[in-house]
Amino acid sequence: MTPEEFRQIGHALIDWIADYRANLRGYPVMSQVAPGDIKARLPTTPPQQAESLDNLVAEIGTAIMPGISHWQHPSFCAYFPANAHFGSVLGDLASAGLGVVGVSWQSSPALTEVEEVVTDWVRQMLGLPEGWLGAIEDSASIATLVALLCARERATNYSAERGGLQAEAKPLVVYGSEQSHSSVDKAALLAGFGRDNIRHVATDGTFAMDPDALRRAIAADIAAGRKPCAIVATTGTTATTAMDPIGALAVIAREHGLWLHVDAAMAGAAMVLPECCYLWAGIEQADSVVINGHKWLGVNFDCSLFFVKQADALTRVMSTSPSYLRTSSDDKVRNLRDWGLPLGRRFRAMKLWLMLREEGVAGIQARIRRDLAMAQWLKRAVERAPDWRVVAPVPLQTVCVRHEPDGLAGEALDQHTLTWAERINRSGRAYVTPAQLQGRWMVRLSLGSSTTEQSDVEALWQTLQWSVAE
Repeated sequence: MTPEEFRQIGHALIDWIADYRANLRGYPVMSQVAPGDIKARLPTTPPQQAESLDNLVAEIGTAIMPGISHWQHPSFCAYFPANAHFGSVLGDLASAGLGVVGVSWQSSPALTEVEEVVTDWVRQMLGLPEGWLGAIEDSASIATLVALLCARERATNYSAERGGLQAEAKPLVVYGSEQSHSSVDKAALLAGFGRDNIRHVATDGTFAMDPDALRRAIAADIAAGRKPCAIVATTGTTATTAMDPIGALAVIAREHGLWLHVDAAMAGAAMVLPECCYLWAGIEQADSVVINGHKWLGVNFDCSLFFVKQADALTRVMSTSPSYLRTSSDDKVRNLRDWGLPLGRRFRAMKLWLMLREEGVAGIQARIRRDLAMAQWLKRAVERAPDWRVVAPVPLQTVCVRHEPDGLAGEALDQHTLTWAERINRSGRAYVTPAQLQGRWMVRLSLGSSTTEQSDVEALWQTLQWSVAE
């Protein structure tokens, strides 16, 4: 493809994306295809000869679009907000067009230095202390893995430089709440702690980690000859957006010399609002924190911001310096290969840079305040309705609900919940996700799409009532 051909096809694709965004309301929110439908539309063998992409837009429409669930739709209330503002889309396009790879500062100085600048912008927006430094990872799952690797090494006086975990006399233990994201367990397993050494600490009435239960778990492990290593706290749990008490957990972490990592993947974006910062009071006492730019903040996937209080605690574990990457600038610059698992990285900072410029801090704050207000409206509407119940506190933008008609309980009520949630999703009117809470199914209504308006939330409430009337 020549640059001129790329220009022509690219213009058509940009026009198509703009039209798609303008007409989102016309699509069923959740894809309606059956398993295998999209594969059946594609050839089973690769093209032997080059093919023209002149009809790319039409082919996307026929082969791809039926299998798309529309995450940018104003009635997308599943999983988490996954905003992809146009500025970040343009940044991704520019990054892909440049085609650079960051394996060292010298390999692409702009890649490194833009990342340094924009991560510090976000640090300031979140109110994290000066001296904290950030880097962009692909996901919160990887950031949590990196944090636990650093915790493991600090707890063992950097045993990887010797015999590793196999040479340790006492098993190391990781603590998270019973509401922690599944990625915490996965990270602990990949970091070598072993399932027997992962603790799911009980929660309180708000579904946040109970500090007293954590103290008891730590004391029991010490008595059994194990060595507590790390606490993973959550600011905004996946099921209900519960807020673990960071300050109280930090006191316990200090008492026992534990690494405190804070998973604020989705909810961390709310901390750009001064009135929300109390929700993670004590964050300055943590060792690391992750916030996903690719959720509520507005950057298209993938862009996770991983911040650490002490950079050397990270770089000592993650650094690598093969001879073919050493340069005369190494003692003057940050080499981001020393800040995470991959050797190389994409120019992700470009899309964060353009998104922040497109919307500005004030614009982000206004959007998040709008989402908080819409969630409170929905909460009040559900609470006023007969047979409906809000089953968890609503500190942010997620409202957890259950329809509980007389005579239904236990498994019958669970089946009722799953049935009406599936009815909504199959109708195309909205997309919601059920989840279990205290052993029973409920439905999460996760607001926060940049396209969602108050009228969409009102329509969502009408859809919920329709789903149970059927």
